[in-house]
Amino acid sequence: MSTATPPEITSDTPVTPQAHDAARLRPVRRRGQKGPLATALSHGILVVASLIAFFPVAWLVFLSLGPDKDDYLHPGGIWGKATFSNYSFVLQHTQFFDWLKSSLIVSLGTTLIGVLIAATTGYAVSRMRFPGYRKFMWVLLVTQMFPVAVLMVPMYQILSDLQLIDSYLGLVLVYCSTAVPYCAWLLKGYFDTIPFEIDEAGRVDGLTPFGTFARLILPLAKPGLAVAAFYSFLTAFGEVAFASTFMLSDTKYTFAVGLQTFVSEHDAQRNLMAATAVLIAIPVSAFFYLVQKNLVTGLTAGGTKG
Repeated sequence: MSTATPPEITSDTPVTPQAHDAARLRPVRRRGQKGPLATALSHGILVVASLIAFFPVAWLVFLSLGPDKDDYLHPGGIWGKATFSNYSFVLQHTQFFDWLKSSLIVSLGTTLIGVLIAATTGYAVSRMRFPGYRKFMWVLLVTQMFPVAVLMVPMYQILSDLQLIDSYLGLVLVYCSTAVPYCAWLLKGYFDTIPFEIDEAGRVDGLTPFGTFARLILPLAKPGLAVAAFYSFLTAFGEVAFASTFMLSDTKYTFAVGLQTFVSEHDAQRNLMAATAVLIAIPVSAFFYLVQKNLVTGLTAGGTKG
């Protein structure tokens, strides 16, 4: 039985209207457009990555529902006796609200002072050409290379001489020394993306350099300022080493230090620690909600120019 050989299609072969319509209706994939399999695979990877990132948070919330301090050793038993008693105990019988007050004072103070210093520094380096302006930014970068153990003793001596041990202002200044160099680099890169013509327009209108910075540049730099504020807030909110060394009064402990009171040499109340950790996440989540509109834009825009 012989099979018919299909005719060879050449440039001279006439194209029928039916073939032309079929070719026109066939979907054409654009350059860079993923196929269905690639799209499904990328979505699957994102779902798995999201579950991996969410699992520690969900596990912490689950452990906080166990009434006994040793429930973390047998987590399966929590299902039958889950309770919110740990949260009520933390709110009523610990210094939770003192820790909250201290954390907010230190974190918001670091955010306000640190972002103000970093913004003026980044703007000056971005717009002004003073002697050593490039080396100045590298000096700021070098300050980030020293470990906490090396900085602890000299900082303690400085704060002791200034009588700022066990004070909110002393801890805020310490955290600013950590947050300002990074935020200055971040905001310098963001200010570089703002056209110089805006500064020139401000000078034509009679604004001083600071007036141009405050009235024209800062409103345009809200995404970058949001990222700097979020970084400064988290730096102060979650730091442990400096806070546990420089804050001596238990009423001035921050959350990070207050969590340590649930663990001693002979006892560990991990259920209360888990409940406190969940409550601690609320202020951070609220602050993130306030700045999240500008956060993604600020993270990417500063890297377009050097």
